[in-house]
Amino acid sequence: MYYYEEIPDKDKIKCLLCRHYCQLKKDQVGVCGVNKNTNNTLENLVYNHPSALNVDPIEKKPLYHFLPNTTALSFGTVGCNFKCPFCQNWNISQTANINKNIKITPKQMLDLALKHNSKTIAYTYNEPTIFYPYAKDIGVIAKQKGIKNIFVSNGFESPQIIKDMSSWLDGANIDLKSWNQEYYKKVLKGDLEGVKDTLKRMVDENIWVEVTTLLIEGENDSEKELTNMAEFITKELGYHVPWHLSAFHPDFKMQNHNSTSINTLTRAYNIAKKAGLYYVYMGNVAVNNDTFCPQCNELLIDRTRYEVSINKLKDGHCPKCKRKIEGVWK
Repeated sequence: MYYYEEIPDKDKIKCLLCRHYCQLKKDQVGVCGVNKNTNNTLENLVYNHPSALNVDPIEKKPLYHFLPNTTALSFGTVGCNFKCPFCQNWNISQTANINKNIKITPKQMLDLALKHNSKTIAYTYNEPTIFYPYAKDIGVIAKQKGIKNIFVSNGFESPQIIKDMSSWLDGANIDLKSWNQEYYKKVLKGDLEGVKDTLKRMVDENIWVEVTTLLIEGENDSEKELTNMAEFITKELGYHVPWHLSAFHPDFKMQNHNSTSINTLTRAYNIAKKAGLYYVYMGNVAVNNDTFCPQCNELLIDRTRYEVSINKLKDGHCPKCKRKIEGVWK
């Protein structure tokens, strides 16, 4: 696909990567800081230039229903299309400083995944939508080698990109940061309705989706807000979609804000279960995040932090009642 379209009467191009749809004059860079109008084409300035690279447990993404106990070759670049004041990777996401001395081509990235026996490549750490041309070129050749691809994203992909990614992307963990449109607009510089639409479109495109909410006390943890989020997931996405409730720790521009208490996480967990969600997990705290069969309550996967000690699934089914457990298991 083309990642931009021309606007001839304005002598501009419109970037199609995310829902900001930046209209760029010649030599202008978009909100993300890394996509530029160069001679009336869209140049992805971070192509071949990752800023962070690591081999992570897939559970760290977090994805709990996606090839458990395997690793993901994980990388990100600089730049982001949001301005979250609590970002834990702000040193790469909130800069457009590209280190061009680091160069890894799509083929080299694939070779790294093969070398480390990673079953998945994760596009993560900063917002992968802003380096989508690079990600897709890696993902397409990775898929040919049997390696799966996942996005860890703020969910602001354009509908055009979601349609395109369905051909090569296997899974995604999408942040649902709040249920307050004003908070999204004024604080995060995004749009709640756009994120909700992305989540629904990804599910419709058969991309495996898990949702994460970073709970920040006093910002997005009211009973009403949590109930609305839980009911949206159950009614619009599906009772089977896992919801990760993660604890906030002071960072970036919110150094003086309290960490999220276990009581807040437990309260949110109970709201999610009351709404009927099958799979609810707590993140960034030292608790077990086990998966149980929704039908017979059999323990299926025993997790402590990012480690799986027990996995009883048999070809993706509960060994006791034979119910098919939703996820990507092979």
